[in-house]
Amino acid sequence: MALAGAAGCVGGAMNALAGGGAFATMPALIGIGLPSTVANATSNVALQPAAMASAWTYRRGLAPLGGVPIRLLNTVNFIAALAGSYLLVVTPPTAFDAIVPWLLLFAFGAIAAGQRGAAWLRARVTIGATSLIAAQLLLGIYGGYFGGGIGMMMTAVYGLLVGTEPKHMAAPRTLILATANFAAAIVFVAFGLVAWWACVPMLLGGIAGGLGGAWLGERLSPRVIRLWTLAVTGVTTAVFFWRAYG
Repeated sequence: MALAGAAGCVGGAMNALAGGGAFATMPALIGIGLPSTVANATSNVALQPAAMASAWTYRRGLAPLGGVPIRLLNTVNFIAALAGSYLLVVTPPTAFDAIVPWLLLFAFGAIAAGQRGAAWLRARVTIGATSLIAAQLLLGIYGGYFGGGIGMMMTAVYGLLVGTEPKHMAAPRTLILATANFAAAIVFVAFGLVAWWACVPMLLGGIAGGLGGAWLGERLSPRVIRLWTLAVTGVTTAVFFWRAYG
């Protein structure tokens, strides 16, 4: 329980700084003996209150993305996240153990590419509103099924498809991320996939970490935050590959 609380604190701080909190929380839960699918579900529910609080904070900045109403985009996201989370429920832990390293690698690639990668693609590709909705469908499924690095993936995808600066994406991205987490939490709780004895201390740690991360975010340079996030995601990805295939 102490380890779960500490991991929640780190995960909450990471989410407040740049996202990727699941890279800290899920491995910790697996490390204390939970099956990978239960660990992923428990991590999702534990970080949910902080995500909802962030969405409420950003509510005044909501605006359409690429001409698509945020309500439509979020509805697609909610339905997709329900489907993705149900997919996790029916995935055997052994299969999830083999899949998750590749999902982590995909998330790490999106984080490493960052805004430069999105800007490079945007200069060469023009995509409309229909593609944005299709992309949100895929992001919602991923967010419900796993969700590692999903916030940073959304920033990259929205930057490519909409051409909006990251600072203008904060409000819609935070709302959509919180909605995907909420949809997944409904399914995980309904199917009894949450280990509450670990979830509660992790939830409390996540709240404390979120407050501390916001305080640090005002004092650390973006470069330091980015390097820290890349280091955590890179090490986590390597460990999960070794665990699955080593």
